Parts: sequence; structure tokens; C-alpha cells
Amino acid sequence: MIVYDVKHLYKTYPGAAEPANKDISFQVREGEIFGILGDNGAGKTTLIKQMVNLLASSAGDILLYGKPLNHESLYLPSLVGYMPQESHALNQLTVAEALYYSAHLRGMKRSAAIDERNRLLKLWEMEDLRDHYSSRLSGGQRRLLRLAVATAASSKALVLDEPTNDLDPQKRRLVWENLRALNRDRGTTIIFITHDAAEAEKIIERVGILNRGELLVTGAPHVLKRNLKNKLRLEIAFEPGQAPLLPADLAPRQLTETRWQIYLEQHQLGDVTAALDIDRLTDMKLSSATLEDLYFHYVDAV
Repeated sequence: MIVYDVKHLYKTYPGAAEPANKDISFQVREGEIFGILGDNGAGKTTLIKQMVNLLASSAGDILLYGKPLNHESLYLPSLVGYMPQESHALNQLTVAEALYYSAHLRGMKRSAAIDERNRLLKLWEMEDLRDHYSSRLSGGQRRLLRLAVATAASSKALVLDEPTNDLDPQKRRLVWENLRALNRDRGTTIIFITHDAAEAEKIIERVGILNRGELLVTGAPHVLKRNLKNKLRLEIAFEPGQAPLLPADLAPRQLTETRWQIYLEQHQLGDVTAALDIDRLTDMKLSSATLEDLYFHYVDAV
């Protein structure tokens, strides 16, 4: 079953010379984990707000389970849990209150909403924050609360705007583990946007790459990576002023002053590693192409 069917979507803000997004079309299937990847300013948040009916589109259609988003006033909220970048509506509530009222407003009876609140406090490791007001939480804690609120009452689909931004590595791992479990155990459809390709690769099944308001490509990463022709990714690090010599036909991408990234054909690997003075390197990593490589492949081709 198709959860979201986005057809030829446009959004132009008043006074803007260019549309924020243009002619975007894609589908998200039930039970899928779909990531929308794009740099800052690519139009990701605009698209997400259109998908949760918080922003009117200039043209195009969005169907949710085959019906328009405004089919009924409570149609979308009954099906979709949304995590925004900010949520000032929670500021006057404690963590426990925000979770309880979210569950209750989504149809749970009082006793069930209390149980759901307690479950979410434990699931998202926020029990020690239960009586803290949202406005007094750190940026990472507020983001985790917004994510917990989005998952209250087990919506059929989740739409998440940068779910791991501002979080430390331990909490990021918690987020991905919990989202995988929701998808695996409850069949929850998960749609999230991010600018971090390394983070997205941990969980997504299909990806859409957004650039300057245009959707460049959608598909499973392993299928899209075939366009990279099985290139290998070599990262090397070295001391300042001690850059290694490389074969003349290789142009490294400089990540920092002391770290390079090099794309290789498989047949080049032996010659390159033989030419490198390993003793002069402080680090070396070899891997297959990543989602980040895929992103740059499509964006740089525009």
C-alpha cells in the first residue's frame, strides 16, 4: 500500500524569485523507512511541512493512504506523528505532561495515556526529566522530547525533521535503535529528513536526494550506488606539511588540511597502496562507496 503519494509538487513563497521546491514526485510505501537527504537550504523542511499539511502547496497534490491531506480535519493527525524542528507549544508543559497529553489527544483513554507516558519515558531514557519543563531543557533534550511526542500512541507513520540533530552519539544510537524497532515490530512507516548522509545510511531503505528544491533521484542506496561503478573510497590522514605522493591521474578531495579522500577503480587499488608511504600516514581507511558519495555524485552532476 502507498502511504504517501506526492505528485508534481511546487511551493513558491511570496516575493521569492525561485520556487522553494519544484515538480517533486515520489511515493512512500507502507512499512518503509524513507530518507530525504539534502544540504541546508535544499528545501527539505518546506517539503516536510507540505506533507503534514502545515504549509499549502502552490501546485501539485499529496495523497495520504489514497486521500487528500485535508480529507477530514483529524485525518492526518490520526495517522501521522510529526516531529518538527521546533515546537513552542510544549514550552509550558513538563516532559511527562507533554507525553501524556499527546497520547490522550490522539485517542487514548486516560489510563492508557498514563501507561503510554510511562512507556515513552523509559523508551527514550527521559525518566529523570519527567518533571522538567520543556523550555528549560537543553537543545538535545528538547529534540528527544519532540521525537518521543511524535511516537506517542503509535501512529501508523512518522514524519521526522532532523531527528538526531543536536544529540550526542549515545542518544543518536538510541534514536536509530528505537526507530528500527518501531519499524520492525509495529510496521511503522518512517520518513525523515537529514543533511547527514552518514547518519541516514544507518537506517534508510530508500532515499530521495533533494538539491535546490529539486528531487534529483529516489531509490534504494545499493541500487543507486551502481552508478558509481563500484568505486572504492580511500581516506588518508597525515601530519601537517607531510602530504603523500599520489599517481598523477588521481585528484584527491581535500576534507581538511591533513585529510584527503580519494575515489579509486578497483584495478587502481594495488598501484595506489604500493605508492603510499604508510609510515608517513596517521590514518588510512578503505571502504566501498557510501551514501555520502552517492549524494555528491548526483549533486555535483547538476
